[in-house]
Amino acid sequence: MSSTLAPADALASVSDSVGTPQEIDPKLLAAFDIPGYARRSPSLAGVVGVAEGGMSPRAFGSADGRFLQTLMRKLNAPVPSRWVSIGLRQALATQVVAPPGVNGADFAAERAWLLVRMGESAVARAMVQSIDPNRYTPKLYQVSMQAALASGDPAVVCPVVGAARAISSERAWILADAMCASLSGSSTKASTQIKAARRSAAARGIDLLLAEKVVGLGSKGQGAVTIEWENVDRLTIWRYGLAIATGAEIPPALFGTVASQVQYWRAQAPQLTETARAPAAELAAAQGVLSNAAIVDLYGKIDSDDDQGTAELGVARDLRAAYADPSRDARLVAMRTLWDEPKQPRAQYARLVLTARAATTIAPYRDAPDADRLIASMLSAGLEGPALRWQPDVVRGSNGWGMLALVETGGMIRRSDVDTYRSRATDISGVKVKMLVAGLAGLGRLSARDTDGLANGLSINFASSNSWTRAIHRAAEQRQPATVMLLAAVGMQTPNWHGVSPEALYHIVSALQQVGLEGQARMIAVEALARL
Repeated sequence: MSSTLAPADALASVSDSVGTPQEIDPKLLAAFDIPGYARRSPSLAGVVGVAEGGMSPRAFGSADGRFLQTLMRKLNAPVPSRWVSIGLRQALATQVVAPPGVNGADFAAERAWLLVRMGESAVARAMVQSIDPNRYTPKLYQVSMQAALASGDPAVVCPVVGAARAISSERAWILADAMCASLSGSSTKASTQIKAARRSAAARGIDLLLAEKVVGLGSKGQGAVTIEWENVDRLTIWRYGLAIATGAEIPPALFGTVASQVQYWRAQAPQLTETARAPAAELAAAQGVLSNAAIVDLYGKIDSDDDQGTAELGVARDLRAAYADPSRDARLVAMRTLWDEPKQPRAQYARLVLTARAATTIAPYRDAPDADRLIASMLSAGLEGPALRWQPDVVRGSNGWGMLALVETGGMIRRSDVDTYRSRATDISGVKVKMLVAGLAGLGRLSARDTDGLANGLSINFASSNSWTRAIHRAAEQRQPATVMLLAAVGMQTPNWHGVSPEALYHIVSALQQVGLEGQARMIAVEALARL
């Protein structure tokens, strides 16, 4: 079986009965007894407000809601950029006014579904829970099931399972009803429903056994179920979610049958030990799902554990030395060990994120052999101030110099400096030089004359226009930061940074800066130099 299934395949659910949420007209649903003062309007749904780091409630502006939903539905997530992913999560999670043309609950469902596909299982769960149960639409019922399974928390759907069964014929809801009955203490009802599900063939094999295992947990261990994976050839979201919920160990080979977002769900699963989560957590940190602080905290717990002899413990010990050893040279040795160990580019970038704050403990000095990686490490976590301290000591034209040129907010960059960077570039294709020019031009750090001259010399066409460039600049002109961030992700639907063109980077950076997201624009431009 292929190890690179498409997201739709990777997210298939129990017997493929819980599929991609469809466009369904809302129906009249049973009312819940929610006091008036506690009711929340679905027209202003979301997880975070401005005070918690969200965007403005009008971040999507007057953009057509149907257009936005189409973009979200067709977006092939995850995208290659850590900083685009972080910005898109912020846009999707923000408490925003529902744009014209869409139902507020449906718009929340579409955002949650994209968050699931991005690997943001915890945020997706919070998104569906931000809508009152009596406001659910058929689309939101479907997405709530996906968010519950991705987060390994089947109880998420319990408040709405009865209403969902009344309007949905999907077999997963039959089993969810039994699981929720057991979790609420109604073990007799749960047992009856499981038996009925078996007779009706609503599910069979491991899909049914995992549901029975959840029911067993709710009945205080009665009727314990043993899960055997020998004849299972792929991992579905149903199998993943219920296995995580019940502590059933998933064979590592099955993770090769799914897309990368499943590892990001795994990284956030509190049911797993820190040691079990660590490899997935590093990948999630590279993607932006986990922060530098979160991954360092995870390894700190591993370091204090008694589980000796694991590879994760070795990483934890090196990380402690990188952060806390009194000797600068010892800290650098520890960081080099962490940086040099991985062989895959994504894992290598994850280690830069891991050491970001450790890198700030190294005082700048001239001719430092690790300057480029120290600067890249700090900037992977957005630590611009400490990175800029290296500016007087960094070698002109080096990769570290290029990253700092993108971060510096004052003054213009001369063409002669870019030519020096070009002369020192080690990549034969010249991609890094093109990305540096695209980033500087998008940030307005090059004069128009230098931009034109460099673009012509490097065969870059910043003036090219298509439906995407027109859409992202129109959203920027109309001051719609969330729409711009969504379109930035649309412009990065490629497996890795090598598929991102300089022209796309230019338009993304330029539009983000125009809507006031200059910090994120700088970090995306820097990421291009760090990862190519």
